[in-house]
Amino acid sequence: MTPLPSPQQLRYLLALAEHQHFGRAAEACAVTQSTLSAGILALERQLDARLLDRDGGKRVVFTTLGREITARARVALTSLEAVVEAAAAAQAPMSGTLRLGVIPTIGPFLLPRLMPALRSAYPRLKLFLREDITDRLVARLGDGRLDLLLLALPVAVDGGETLPVVRDEFLAALPPGHPLAARDTVPVATLHNERLLLLEDGHCMREHALQVCGYARGEGPARDPTDPDGFVATSLHTLVQMVAGGLGVTLLPRIAVEAGVTTGTAVELRPLAGSGGWRTLGLAWRPHAARAGEYRGLAPMISQVVEAAVTAG
Repeated sequence: MTPLPSPQQLRYLLALAEHQHFGRAAEACAVTQSTLSAGILALERQLDARLLDRDGGKRVVFTTLGREITARARVALTSLEAVVEAAAAAQAPMSGTLRLGVIPTIGPFLLPRLMPALRSAYPRLKLFLREDITDRLVARLGDGRLDLLLLALPVAVDGGETLPVVRDEFLAALPPGHPLAARDTVPVATLHNERLLLLEDGHCMREHALQVCGYARGEGPARDPTDPDGFVATSLHTLVQMVAGGLGVTLLPRIAVEAGVTTGTAVELRPLAGSGGWRTLGLAWRPHAARAGEYRGLAPMISQVVEAAVTAG
């Protein structure tokens, strides 16, 4: 029988690929640097393959084969973890560790309401959170560093499964005294004549706002709101302050408004007239995930939390 690499050896390899530094990789694995180095050297001898280019000095340089083995190691470890997860799920659903990724335009506004509900419903669940932009969360999901994502759909998850959960309505956010604030609702077409303030590239809500306003379909004014010299923000809180300062208008998700993102400002909020003025919050997980049934079971709770927040507002 062909001897197989141990899971620990594969973890050492993945940690080194992630951190690109022996010391930091060893710290992440809670071992000494010499232990990690010996483990990777033993893996190379076992495979009779050179995974690292040691002629590159102190820098960590993987060979072409080393990069391929690293990619396969991620898949192998993910499959092994799925075996353990399946057994744990059969004994006690929604228990143990769950690594949840969430985007910045959802996390700060939904999690304070969702976390108490999760703790109450699943007291044996240990939830670890990672907040990041969509692309990086999807990458972490794919390589097994996250189990489940809470984000805005649609999103491509490389063959994984997505589940729409609830709509999150957009509101027009206007500077104090803006003429559009005299309306009960704001037609999207009227925003074409305004400076549309957006989050910086990488935030999916940037694209959602552009789509709602028709820019993705080639509509709107001659001025391109994605112009690199335009104003952008790194967070919804910054976006609100820019609107309050009279720099332009924007769209805000209802969950952020109900969580108080405009509190303390004179920003005027108005519903959008017409259809399509929302984003869809949803879940995403890897294909054939052992706990897929449990992930689907979270959808009603998330929906109830969002609807309760909107009703309370």
